[in-house]
Amino acid sequence: MKQLLKQVFSNQKHLIWLILPLVTVIIAASLFATPALATGVDQISNLTAGNDTWVLDQGEVISRLNEGKISSAFKDLAKQTDKEVRIVTVRRLDYGETPESFAKQLFKKWFPTKSAQANQTLLVIDTVTNGTAIITGDQVKPLLTDSIAESVATETVSVPLRNGNKYNQAFLDASDRLVAVLSGKADPGPPQIIDNVQVEGTFRKAEETDQGNATAWVVGLLIAATVIPMATYYIYQINQPSS
Repeated sequence: MKQLLKQVFSNQKHLIWLILPLVTVIIAASLFATPALATGVDQISNLTAGNDTWVLDQGEVISRLNEGKISSAFKDLAKQTDKEVRIVTVRRLDYGETPESFAKQLFKKWFPTKSAQANQTLLVIDTVTNGTAIITGDQVKPLLTDSIAESVATETVSVPLRNGNKYNQAFLDASDRLVAVLSGKADPGPPQIIDNVQVEGTFRKAEETDQGNATAWVVGLLIAATVIPMATYYIYQINQPSS
């Protein structure tokens, strides 16, 4: 009977040694494979006209120094003209969402009535795709026309991003242009685009690198899940006393 109990406990210990590495690998693989959480309009805090929040950098791409400069410029603009501008960055949008659809929903959430929307401008960027969108109220359009607004989103913001993800430059340039136009000054226009002949690089984007690293980790852990139990079983067998 004692011999039987000894054998049962020995088998249980052996089974735990075999299962534990596999469980560890599964947990680690799930952690590495989990994508960044997406941002929906419902996750953005409420805001109303006159609120002192001018930059909402959930994508964490603007330095605090430049965020302060932009906020100060927009605050002064609001005091002088009653025109309010806000910039929102998000890391990742919900599946099927676009920067434009997100911006429209957020604009309506923050400013639900025509009167609340009248003097508002909202610039949104998704930092995963660098997609941009800009929404303006009725009282803004005579100064910030649809063509200028589109140019701000697709040129003033997008050009620095295409030239090395220069987010700080992109938003500083955009704020300077928006403040000038909404103050009644001449439109400084989009940045000059210099065509450089560039050989296609072999460097991967940061997101691709992250995905590659995650895949490598998962593959390595799955291999470990196969090798470790086999090695454990082999060590267990050779250390068993001969009968």
